[in-house]
Amino acid sequence: MPTALISGASIAGPAVAYWLQRTGWTVTVVERAPALRRGGQAVDIRGTALQVVERMGLHPEVAALHTKMRGMSFVDAEGNVLMSSTEETLTGGVIDSPDIEILRDDLAELLHSATADRVEYLFGDTITGIDQSGDRAVVTFEHAESREFDLVVGADGLHSRVRALTFGEESRFRSDLGTYVAMFSLDNHLDLDHWQTFHQAEGTMVGIYSARDNTEARGMLGFEGTDIDYDFRDVDAQRELVAARFADNTGWETPALLRAMWTAPDFHFDSFSQIKMDTWSRGRVTLVGDAGYCPSPLSGQGTSLALVGAYLLAAELAKTDLSAAGLETAFAACETRMRPFIDSCMRLATDTPGQPPSPETMRAAANGISLDEPEPAR
Repeated sequence: MPTALISGASIAGPAVAYWLQRTGWTVTVVERAPALRRGGQAVDIRGTALQVVERMGLHPEVAALHTKMRGMSFVDAEGNVLMSSTEETLTGGVIDSPDIEILRDDLAELLHSATADRVEYLFGDTITGIDQSGDRAVVTFEHAESREFDLVVGADGLHSRVRALTFGEESRFRSDLGTYVAMFSLDNHLDLDHWQTFHQAEGTMVGIYSARDNTEARGMLGFEGTDIDYDFRDVDAQRELVAARFADNTGWETPALLRAMWTAPDFHFDSFSQIKMDTWSRGRVTLVGDAGYCPSPLSGQGTSLALVGAYLLAAELAKTDLSAAGLETAFAACETRMRPFIDSCMRLATDTPGQPPSPETMRAAANGISLDEPEPAR
Protein backbone atom coordinates (compact mmCIF):
# COMPACT_ATOMS: atom_id res chain seq x y z
CA MET A 1 0.00 0.00 0.00
CA PRO A 2 1.30 3.49 -0.78
CA THR A 3 2.25 5.61 2.21
CA ALA A 4 1.55 9.27 2.85
CA LEU A 5 2.67 11.65 5.57
CA ILE A 6 0.48 14.68 6.24
CA SER A 7 1.70 17.59 8.36
CA GLY A 8 -1.10 19.32 10.27
CA ALA A 9 -4.15 18.00 12.14
CA SER A 10 -6.56 20.92 11.93
CA ILE A 11 -8.92 20.79 8.93
CA ALA A 12 -6.97 20.35 5.70
CA GLY A 13 -4.79 17.55 7.10
CA PRO A 14 -7.53 15.21 8.36
CA ALA A 15 -9.57 15.95 5.21
CA VAL A 16 -6.69 14.77 3.02
CA ALA A 17 -6.20 11.78 5.33
CA TYR A 18 -9.85 10.82 4.98
CA TRP A 19 -9.79 10.68 1.19
CA LEU A 20 -6.35 9.07 0.86
CA GLN A 21 -7.15 6.21 3.24
CA ARG A 22 -10.40 5.60 1.33
CA THR A 23 -8.38 5.13 -1.85
CA GLY A 24 -5.96 2.61 -0.36
CA TRP A 25 -3.20 4.71 1.19
CA THR A 26 -1.58 4.08 4.55
CA VAL A 27 -1.67 7.52 6.13
CA THR A 28 0.24 9.16 8.99
CA VAL A 29 -0.60 12.65 10.28
CA VAL A 30 1.98 14.54 12.33
CA GLU A 31 0.92 17.51 14.47
CA ARG A 32 3.19 19.81 16.48
CA ALA A 33 0.59 20.36 19.22
CA PRO A 34 0.25 17.64 21.90
CA ALA A 35 -3.45 17.20 21.04
CA LEU A 36 -6.10 18.68 18.77
CA ARG A 37 -5.86 22.46 18.98
CA ARG A 38 -8.81 24.10 20.70
CA GLY A 39 -10.23 27.52 19.97
CA GLY A 40 -10.17 29.61 16.83
CA GLN A 41 -12.91 31.46 15.07
CA ALA A 42 -16.05 30.23 13.37
CA VAL A 43 -15.39 28.97 9.84
CA ASP A 44 -17.69 28.58 6.87
CA ILE A 45 -18.45 25.65 4.56
CA ARG A 46 -19.94 26.92 1.31
CA GLY A 47 -20.78 25.92 -2.23
CA THR A 48 -18.78 23.02 -3.62
CA ALA A 49 -17.29 22.29 -0.19
CA LEU A 50 -20.75 21.26 0.99
CA GLN A 51 -20.70 18.53 -1.67
CA VAL A 52 -17.40 17.28 -0.27
CA VAL A 53 -18.84 17.12 3.25
CA GLU A 54 -21.87 15.24 1.92
CA ARG A 55 -19.62 12.74 0.11
CA MET A 56 -17.75 12.21 3.38
CA GLY A 57 -21.07 11.34 5.03
CA LEU A 58 -20.53 14.09 7.59
CA HIS A 59 -23.20 16.58 6.58
CA PRO A 60 -25.65 15.66 9.38
CA GLU A 61 -22.95 15.97 12.04
CA VAL A 62 -21.63 19.23 10.60
CA ALA A 63 -25.13 20.70 10.30
CA ALA A 64 -25.87 19.76 13.91
CA LEU A 65 -22.93 21.92 15.02
CA HIS A 66 -24.04 24.95 13.01
CA THR A 67 -23.55 28.12 15.06
CA LYS A 68 -27.18 29.08 14.28
CA MET A 69 -26.45 32.78 14.49
CA ARG A 70 -29.59 34.95 14.42
CA GLY A 71 -27.88 38.23 13.59
CA MET A 72 -25.42 40.90 14.60
CA SER A 73 -25.19 44.46 15.85
CA PHE A 74 -22.63 47.26 15.97
CA VAL A 75 -22.49 49.50 19.01
CA ASP A 76 -20.77 52.73 20.02
CA ALA A 77 -18.31 53.14 22.90
CA GLU A 78 -21.17 53.28 25.45
CA GLY A 79 -22.88 50.18 24.02
CA ASN A 80 -25.67 52.00 22.20
CA VAL A 81 -26.78 50.10 19.10
CA LEU A 82 -25.76 51.81 15.86
CA MET A 83 -27.06 49.12 13.50
CA SER A 84 -28.57 45.68 13.74
CA SER A 85 -29.24 42.94 11.18
CA THR A 86 -31.03 39.62 11.21
CA GLU A 87 -30.20 38.96 7.55
CA GLU A 88 -26.44 38.49 7.79
CA THR A 89 -23.54 38.30 10.22
CA LEU A 90 -19.97 39.49 9.98
CA THR A 91 -18.53 36.00 10.49
CA GLY A 92 -21.00 33.88 8.53
CA GLY A 93 -22.51 36.05 5.81
CA VAL A 94 -26.13 35.57 4.76
CA ILE A 95 -28.13 33.76 7.45
CA ASP A 96 -30.82 32.25 5.22
CA SER A 97 -28.53 30.18 2.98
CA PRO A 98 -27.27 26.59 2.65
CA ASP A 99 -23.88 27.67 4.05
CA ILE A 100 -22.83 26.14 7.35
CA GLU A 101 -20.91 28.16 9.92
CA ILE A 102 -19.16 25.96 12.47
CA LEU A 103 -16.47 26.53 15.08
CA ARG A 104 -13.04 25.61 13.76
CA ASP A 105 -12.28 23.19 16.58
CA ASP A 106 -15.66 21.46 16.24
CA LEU A 107 -14.97 20.74 12.57
CA ALA A 108 -11.42 19.61 13.34
CA GLU A 109 -12.74 17.18 15.96
CA LEU A 110 -15.30 15.76 13.53
CA LEU A 111 -12.66 15.17 10.86
CA HIS A 112 -10.31 13.60 13.38
CA SER A 113 -13.04 11.27 14.64
CA ALA A 114 -13.83 10.23 11.06
CA THR A 115 -10.21 9.14 10.51
CA ALA A 116 -8.73 8.23 13.90
CA ASP A 117 -9.39 4.47 13.62
CA ARG A 118 -7.76 4.20 10.17
CA VAL A 119 -5.05 6.86 10.29
CA GLU A 120 -1.94 7.07 12.47
CA TYR A 121 -1.72 10.38 14.36
CA LEU A 122 1.61 11.55 15.81
CA PHE A 123 0.91 14.41 18.21
CA GLY A 124 3.61 16.50 19.82
CA ASP A 125 6.06 16.13 16.93
CA THR A 126 7.06 17.99 13.79
CA ILE A 127 8.97 17.48 10.55
CA THR A 128 12.58 18.70 10.56
CA GLY A 129 13.74 17.57 7.11
CA ILE A 130 12.56 16.11 3.80
CA ASP A 131 15.09 14.34 1.56
CA GLN A 132 13.82 13.62 -1.96
CA SER A 133 17.10 12.44 -3.47
CA GLY A 134 15.89 8.82 -3.72
CA ASP A 135 12.74 7.22 -5.10
CA ARG A 136 10.83 7.96 -1.88
CA ALA A 137 10.79 10.93 0.48
CA VAL A 138 12.84 10.38 3.63
CA VAL A 139 11.41 12.47 6.45
CA THR A 140 13.12 13.29 9.73
CA PHE A 141 11.20 14.35 12.83
CA GLU A 142 11.99 16.27 15.97
CA HIS A 143 11.26 13.21 18.14
CA ALA A 144 10.27 10.15 16.08
CA GLU A 145 12.69 8.08 14.02
CA SER A 146 13.07 9.02 10.35
CA ARG A 147 10.74 7.24 7.92
CA GLU A 148 10.16 6.90 4.18
CA PHE A 149 6.96 7.91 2.41
CA ASP A 150 5.63 7.89 -1.13
CA LEU A 151 3.94 11.25 -0.58
CA VAL A 152 4.31 14.19 1.81
CA VAL A 153 1.44 16.67 2.18
CA GLY A 154 1.87 20.03 3.87
CA ALA A 155 -1.48 20.89 5.45
CA ASP A 156 0.12 22.90 8.23
CA GLY A 157 -1.35 26.33 7.67
CA LEU A 158 -0.16 29.83 6.99
CA HIS A 159 3.23 29.24 8.64
CA SER A 160 3.78 25.85 6.99
CA ARG A 161 6.96 23.99 7.95
CA VAL A 162 6.62 21.73 4.89
CA ARG A 163 6.44 24.76 2.59
CA ALA A 164 9.53 26.31 4.20
CA LEU A 165 11.53 23.06 3.89
CA THR A 166 10.50 22.45 0.27
CA PHE A 167 10.03 25.88 -1.31
CA GLY A 168 11.84 28.39 0.87
CA GLU A 169 11.15 31.22 3.29
CA GLU A 170 7.56 32.21 4.06
CA SER A 171 8.23 35.84 3.13
CA ARG A 172 8.55 34.82 -0.53
CA PHE A 173 4.91 33.77 -0.66
CA ARG A 174 3.05 35.67 2.08
CA SER A 175 1.20 38.89 1.39
CA ASP A 176 -0.17 40.67 4.46
CA LEU A 177 -3.47 42.52 4.15
CA GLY A 178 -2.90 45.09 6.89
CA THR A 179 -5.06 43.53 9.59
CA TYR A 180 -4.14 41.59 12.75
CA VAL A 181 -6.58 39.70 14.95
CA ALA A 182 -6.54 37.93 18.30
CA MET A 183 -9.22 35.29 18.95
CA PHE A 184 -9.98 33.46 22.18
CA SER A 185 -12.74 31.86 24.24
CA LEU A 186 -14.39 33.57 27.20
CA ASP A 187 -17.54 33.41 29.30
CA ASN A 188 -20.73 34.56 27.63
CA HIS A 189 -20.97 37.37 30.21
CA LEU A 190 -23.26 39.45 27.96
CA ASP A 191 -25.77 36.56 27.74
CA LEU A 192 -25.74 36.79 23.95
CA ASP A 193 -28.34 34.51 22.37
CA HIS A 194 -26.87 33.22 19.09
CA TRP A 195 -25.81 36.79 18.44
CA GLN A 196 -22.66 38.74 17.71
CA THR A 197 -21.83 42.31 18.64
CA PHE A 198 -18.99 44.52 17.43
CA HIS A 199 -17.54 47.91 18.23
CA GLN A 200 -15.33 49.88 15.86
CA ALA A 201 -12.94 52.66 16.78
CA GLU A 202 -10.18 54.28 14.76
CA GLY A 203 -8.10 51.45 13.31
CA THR A 204 -9.55 48.82 15.65
CA MET A 205 -12.53 46.53 16.03
CA VAL A 206 -13.54 44.35 18.96
CA GLY A 207 -16.28 41.76 18.98
CA ILE A 208 -17.99 39.05 20.98
CA TYR A 209 -20.27 36.29 19.73
CA SER A 210 -21.94 33.45 21.55
CA ALA A 211 -20.84 29.89 20.88
CA ARG A 212 -21.99 26.32 21.53
CA ASP A 213 -25.63 27.17 22.16
CA ASN A 214 -24.67 30.24 24.21
CA THR A 215 -22.69 28.27 26.82
CA GLU A 216 -19.56 30.22 25.96
CA ALA A 217 -18.39 33.01 23.68
CA ARG A 218 -15.58 33.96 21.33
CA GLY A 219 -13.78 37.26 21.71
CA MET A 220 -12.00 39.19 18.97
CA LEU A 221 -9.49 42.05 19.17
CA GLY A 222 -8.51 43.31 15.72
CA PHE A 223 -6.44 46.23 14.55
CA GLU A 224 -4.93 47.68 11.40
CA GLY A 225 -1.19 47.80 10.85
CA THR A 226 1.68 47.04 8.51
CA ASP A 227 5.03 45.32 8.92
CA ILE A 228 4.40 44.37 12.53
CA ASP A 229 7.17 42.12 13.76
CA TYR A 230 6.07 39.22 15.95
CA ASP A 231 6.96 35.60 16.65
CA PHE A 232 3.97 33.48 15.67
CA ARG A 233 4.94 30.89 18.32
CA ASP A 234 5.49 33.31 21.24
CA VAL A 235 1.99 33.63 22.72
CA ASP A 236 3.03 35.80 25.67
CA ALA A 237 4.70 38.32 23.38
CA GLN A 238 1.59 38.35 21.19
CA ARG A 239 -0.60 39.15 24.19
CA GLU A 240 1.75 42.00 25.10
CA LEU A 241 1.54 43.32 21.54
CA VAL A 242 -2.27 43.29 21.57
CA ALA A 243 -2.43 44.89 25.02
CA ALA A 244 -0.12 47.70 23.91
CA ARG A 245 -2.20 48.33 20.79
CA PHE A 246 -5.41 48.64 22.85
CA ALA A 247 -3.88 50.47 25.83
CA ASP A 248 -5.81 53.68 25.11
CA ASN A 249 -8.98 51.98 23.86
CA THR A 250 -11.59 51.67 26.61
CA GLY A 251 -14.76 51.67 24.51
CA TRP A 252 -17.57 49.20 25.10
CA GLU A 253 -16.28 45.76 26.27
CA THR A 254 -12.64 46.32 25.32
CA PRO A 255 -11.32 46.24 28.93
CA ALA A 256 -13.23 43.00 29.64
CA LEU A 257 -11.87 41.41 26.48
CA LEU A 258 -8.31 42.41 27.37
CA ARG A 259 -8.69 40.86 30.83
CA ALA A 260 -10.07 37.63 29.35
CA MET A 261 -7.27 37.51 26.79
CA TRP A 262 -4.57 37.06 29.46
CA THR A 263 -6.03 33.84 30.83
CA ALA A 264 -7.66 32.32 27.73
CA PRO A 265 -6.18 28.83 27.18
CA ASP A 266 -6.84 28.97 23.42
CA PHE A 267 -5.55 32.48 22.62
CA HIS A 268 -4.58 32.79 18.95
CA PHE A 269 -3.08 35.79 17.19
CA ASP A 270 -2.02 36.25 13.59
CA SER A 271 -2.10 38.50 10.57
CA PHE A 272 -4.73 38.37 7.86
CA SER A 273 -2.51 37.21 5.02
CA GLN A 274 -2.59 35.41 1.70
CA ILE A 275 -0.22 32.75 0.37
CA LYS A 276 0.38 32.97 -3.36
CA MET A 277 2.57 30.42 -5.16
CA ASP A 278 3.28 29.66 -8.81
CA THR A 279 3.09 25.98 -7.89
CA TRP A 280 2.46 24.21 -4.61
CA SER A 281 3.93 20.83 -5.60
CA ARG A 282 7.53 19.67 -5.97
CA GLY A 283 8.72 16.10 -6.33
CA ARG A 284 6.79 13.98 -3.83
CA VAL A 285 5.64 16.98 -1.79
CA THR A 286 2.45 18.97 -2.23
CA LEU A 287 0.55 21.56 -0.18
CA VAL A 288 -3.15 21.72 0.64
CA GLY A 289 -5.22 24.51 2.18
CA ASP A 290 -3.66 27.58 3.79
CA ALA A 291 -0.17 26.12 3.41
CA GLY A 292 -0.38 26.46 -0.37
CA TYR A 293 -3.17 28.93 -1.09
CA CYS A 294 -4.41 30.78 1.99
CA PRO A 295 -7.01 33.34 0.86
CA SER A 296 -7.12 34.98 4.36
CA PRO A 297 -10.10 34.95 6.73
CA LEU A 298 -11.35 38.10 5.00
CA SER A 299 -12.40 35.91 2.07
CA GLY A 300 -14.55 33.58 4.15
CA GLN A 301 -13.36 30.72 1.90
CA GLY A 302 -10.29 29.21 3.55
CA THR A 303 -12.06 26.15 4.94
CA SER A 304 -13.95 25.52 1.71
CA LEU A 305 -10.73 25.68 -0.31
CA ALA A 306 -9.09 23.21 2.05
CA LEU A 307 -11.95 20.70 1.83
CA VAL A 308 -12.18 20.89 -1.95
CA GLY A 309 -8.40 20.81 -2.37
CA ALA A 310 -8.16 17.67 -0.24
CA TYR A 311 -10.85 15.94 -2.29
CA LEU A 312 -9.37 16.83 -5.68
CA LEU A 313 -5.86 15.82 -4.65
CA ALA A 314 -7.06 12.32 -3.72
CA ALA A 315 -9.20 12.12 -6.87
CA GLU A 316 -6.28 12.93 -9.15
CA LEU A 317 -3.86 10.64 -7.30
CA ALA A 318 -6.34 7.78 -7.71
CA LYS A 319 -5.99 8.10 -11.50
CA THR A 320 -2.23 7.61 -11.71
CA ASP A 321 0.71 5.57 -10.39
CA LEU A 322 3.30 6.51 -7.78
CA SER A 323 6.20 7.12 -10.14
CA ALA A 324 7.71 10.57 -10.20
CA ALA A 325 6.01 11.20 -13.54
CA GLY A 326 2.70 9.89 -12.23
CA LEU A 327 2.75 12.18 -9.20
CA GLU A 328 3.73 15.13 -11.37
CA THR A 329 0.72 14.43 -13.61
CA ALA A 330 -1.66 14.21 -10.65
CA PHE A 331 -0.32 17.36 -9.02
CA ALA A 332 -0.51 19.32 -12.29
CA ALA A 333 -4.09 18.20 -12.91
CA CYS A 334 -5.11 19.20 -9.39
CA GLU A 335 -3.45 22.61 -9.70
CA THR A 336 -5.06 23.24 -13.09
CA ARG A 337 -8.50 22.53 -11.68
CA MET A 338 -8.00 24.42 -8.42
CA ARG A 339 -6.24 27.56 -9.72
CA PRO A 340 -9.29 29.49 -11.05
CA PHE A 341 -11.26 28.57 -7.93
CA ILE A 342 -8.45 29.78 -5.69
CA ASP A 343 -7.96 33.02 -7.64
CA SER A 344 -11.65 33.91 -7.38
CA CYS A 345 -11.62 33.27 -3.63
CA MET A 346 -8.46 35.35 -3.21
CA ARG A 347 -10.13 38.31 -4.88
CA LEU A 348 -12.92 38.29 -2.29
CA ALA A 349 -10.41 39.60 0.24
CA THR A 350 -8.73 42.20 -1.96
CA ASP A 351 -11.26 43.61 -4.46
CA THR A 352 -13.20 45.58 -1.83
CA PRO A 353 -10.69 46.43 0.93
CA GLY A 354 -12.32 47.06 4.28
CA GLN A 355 -15.71 45.80 3.13
CA PRO A 356 -17.17 42.28 3.05
CA PRO A 357 -17.92 40.89 -0.42
CA SER A 358 -21.51 40.93 -1.59
CA PRO A 359 -23.56 37.74 -1.10
CA GLU A 360 -23.73 37.28 -4.88
CA THR A 361 -19.94 37.54 -5.26
CA MET A 362 -19.41 35.20 -2.33
CA ARG A 363 -21.84 32.62 -3.73
CA ALA A 364 -20.25 32.74 -7.19
CA ALA A 365 -16.79 32.16 -5.76
CA ALA A 366 -17.94 29.33 -3.49
CA ASN A 367 -19.46 27.50 -6.46
CA GLY A 368 -16.57 28.26 -8.77
CA ILE A 369 -15.49 24.66 -9.26
CA SER A 370 -17.32 21.48 -10.23
CA LEU A 371 -17.01 17.96 -8.83
CA ASP A 372 -18.32 16.09 -11.83
CA GLU A 373 -16.42 12.89 -11.17
CA PRO A 374 -17.65 10.24 -8.74
CA GLU A 375 -15.93 9.75 -5.42
CA PRO A 376 -12.34 8.46 -5.70
CA ALA A 377 -12.35 4.69 -6.00
CA ARG A 378 -11.83 2.76 -2.78
